[in-house]
Amino acid sequence: MKLAWIADPAKPLNPEMEARAWARQGQLTKPPGALGQLEGLAVRLAALQGVERPSVDRVTIAIFAADHGVAAENVSAFPQAVTGEMVKNFARGGAAISVLARTLDTRLEVVNLGTVNDPGELPNVVRNFIAPMTANFAVEPAMSQEQLALALGAGRDSAQRAIESGAQMYIGGEMGIANTTAAAALGCALLGLAPEVLAGPGTGLDHAGVTHKTGVLRRTLKLHAAHFDDPLECLRRVGGFELAALTGACLTCAQRGLPVLVDGFISTAAALAAVRIAPRSADWMIYAHGSAEPGHARVLDALHARPLLNLGMRLGEGSGAAVALPLLRLACVLHNGMATFAEAAVSEKIQPPGEA
Repeated sequence: MKLAWIADPAKPLNPEMEARAWARQGQLTKPPGALGQLEGLAVRLAALQGVERPSVDRVTIAIFAADHGVAAENVSAFPQAVTGEMVKNFARGGAAISVLARTLDTRLEVVNLGTVNDPGELPNVVRNFIAPMTANFAVEPAMSQEQLALALGAGRDSAQRAIESGAQMYIGGEMGIANTTAAAALGCALLGLAPEVLAGPGTGLDHAGVTHKTGVLRRTLKLHAAHFDDPLECLRRVGGFELAALTGACLTCAQRGLPVLVDGFISTAAALAAVRIAPRSADWMIYAHGSAEPGHARVLDALHARPLLNLGMRLGEGSGAAVALPLLRLACVLHNGMATFAEAAVSEKIQPPGEA
């Protein structure tokens, strides 16, 4: 299995630019800390990008589509055919993320990793077909070693295309019926949690459906439990093609120095896998929003992550991250465009008696 590349180290942050960005924040015409988290976001982006004045004008959004064998266990409210149908919708520009990408003027890439009702070659879709779907991980490992390598490599290739296009930020999204089941299984495997903690309604299961889904997860975790000491093996056994691709993209972005704006529950489960494989990759991830999927908060807690937004979203597709992108852009333009006290001839804060 050709995976030597995942051992490459994450690029270090730039402490000099971080210090210079903080110094600039202290000179802008506002009380210190008055812009709250926007100040820290701008400074963090400065440290990530290695510049005093960061920008996120050029952004790539990549959507990985793939089907899951565990759909045979009736864990989704929608039929498996929806995955391939949504790939066509992405190609036509009719999906939510398509609209958001156009509105935000970002580069949108759709990658078909394997769908049961294969739509074939489509305009605006990268065909990186591994198999029609993963195996049913409730009865056997989801992927072979070779399939795992191909899926991780698909994410790596997508991140490299983003870098070659001049992207300043990367957003990974996904589409795949039953992938909240895979994300829950992966989260449980990596964190040692019971399935009741991470199982949720996904595309709209009722209470009975969530209970059934939890039972499938319990059976899955028992089957593969002996292999959960290795994050790559967790991903191979209970993940999915799109989860592995997202993991590969996160690892590559960290290695090459491209910040990642992480979407919801499924993307965060993939980010968790990346961090377990390469802990320093965590430096390169900013978490966009808190999903309505109940397990998301627990995975975010495990990553010590504070999401930017909480709008009750649970669509996936990278949509929550796209909605959060304007906040990062505003943080940058405020940091870059505001005048300093000296430039504006505005009096600075009065020093209290006794302070230097």
